[in-house]
Amino acid sequence: MQLEVCSAVCGYENRKVIDRISFSVSSHEILCLLGPNGVGKTTLFKSILGFLKLIDGSIRVDGEDVSHWKRKRFAQVIGYVPQNHTPPFPFTALDVVTMGRTAHLGAFSTPSKEDRRIAVESMETLSIDLLKDRVYTEISGGERQMVLIARALAQQPEILVMDEPTSNLDYGNQMKVLGKIKKLAENGLGVVMTSHCPDHAFLCCSRVVLLHEGGFEIGEPDEIVTEENLREVYGVDVKITSMPTGDGRLAKTCTPVLP
Repeated sequence: MQLEVCSAVCGYENRKVIDRISFSVSSHEILCLLGPNGVGKTTLFKSILGFLKLIDGSIRVDGEDVSHWKRKRFAQVIGYVPQNHTPPFPFTALDVVTMGRTAHLGAFSTPSKEDRRIAVESMETLSIDLLKDRVYTEISGGERQMVLIARALAQQPEILVMDEPTSNLDYGNQMKVLGKIKKLAENGLGVVMTSHCPDHAFLCCSRVVLLHEGGFEIGEPDEIVTEENLREVYGVDVKITSMPTGDGRLAKTCTPVLP
């Protein structure tokens, strides 16, 4: 399965925000959207999800233009994980995950035993099945984020689109969520995620789209997340260091140099 953004012009009515951007993400890949505030990450994200109509170009799945798809079909192929979500009622975590089955239900249908089984299985995939009877609004931020990912998995999509999946999480929970995202990609999902942290690209991403005022850069993390690019895009001096991990690999990290 491949999601393609084809020469897309994104914006509002006739005001272009991003001009002629093209990239793709396939099964087993993680693509990270990086960039400072105000350069169009949210606009691009909304365009991919169909919340915002493209000015020109297309969004395609395996070569098929999704602008003609019904929302139900779209949701069966592409799962969406928002930054946060607070339901108006005190649902259990399992109830929230089961809501992901809506894409497979009829207009007046209720979740079946099979739908509940798939929801539980989605929680087990993320090792959070012990939360299934807990009230969603009473669990931690990291746990809620895992529940939202499980809800998207319950849709049984081929592609996951994730809006800053580690926002507002402490360091430990950030690493846990990124580890689960990496494992999901290894198991066959394609993932598009936004982030404000360049280190995340080094940790788990196959490719990077770096958005900036002058346009965008697309490539592998080592090619795109460089000291020069980060200095130009974010306006701060950054040093990128590498260190051995003990298993023959090198781990890279970005360190800002304060004036």
